[in-house]
Amino acid sequence: MPIDPPRRHLLVVEDEPAINDSVTRRLEAEGYAVTQAWDGPGAVAAAAEETPDLVVLDVMLPGYDGLEVCRRLQQHRPIPVLMLTARDDEADILAGLAVGADDYLTKPFGLRELVARVAALLRRVERATELAGRSARVLQAGTVTIDTGTRRVTVEDQQVHLTPTEFDLLACLAAAPGQVLARDRLLAEVWDWPDATGTRTVDSHIKALRAKIGADRVRTVHGVGYALEVR
Repeated sequence: MPIDPPRRHLLVVEDEPAINDSVTRRLEAEGYAVTQAWDGPGAVAAAAEETPDLVVLDVMLPGYDGLEVCRRLQQHRPIPVLMLTARDDEADILAGLAVGADDYLTKPFGLRELVARVAALLRRVERATELAGRSARVLQAGTVTIDTGTRRVTVEDQQVHLTPTEFDLLACLAAAPGQVLARDRLLAEVWDWPDATGTRTVDSHIKALRAKIGADRVRTVHGVGYALEVR
């Protein structure tokens, strides 16, 4: 008799009880095991004790905010983070990506979309783990080196720390250096989204990636997409 795989364990961090409870109930209905936290210190403690597979994390929290929580979590081990933000402001979104968030949702959001984002993010992590184990290779684009086995990136021989999503985005661009990749293709290959409704997500991650590897290394073709420059 086949053994069912263990349930994925999620941590939901949200200080508004109604939102926390509704998100938790929906995720549990989808088959996830869920731990709840309502403030920054509680989130860090729960993550250390429970070692969740993914964190759904609100930005505005008592104790210390979601950005600080994300920063502390990433110091211990890489962990996928879906950030929830009340403001659709690019500076806030980039701040979350800069401390290690992989994706974000702007409030108010639909529970169906949240579930889809969580599932897609977990699939990306699983796919990255499989690829690292069986088809490791080194991609080179000028002075940028991407090792898909160790998931390490160096720029001019200096190691650069990228989030899992930033790494996957860079690796996708580096697989076709100099070629323009459309936003919908990037969404499909990196985020595993079937449509182009999240093109702003691509743009925000490109900006965060540029801040780490150099703004002139990723070229924008307006209305089309992006290309990794080879120089």
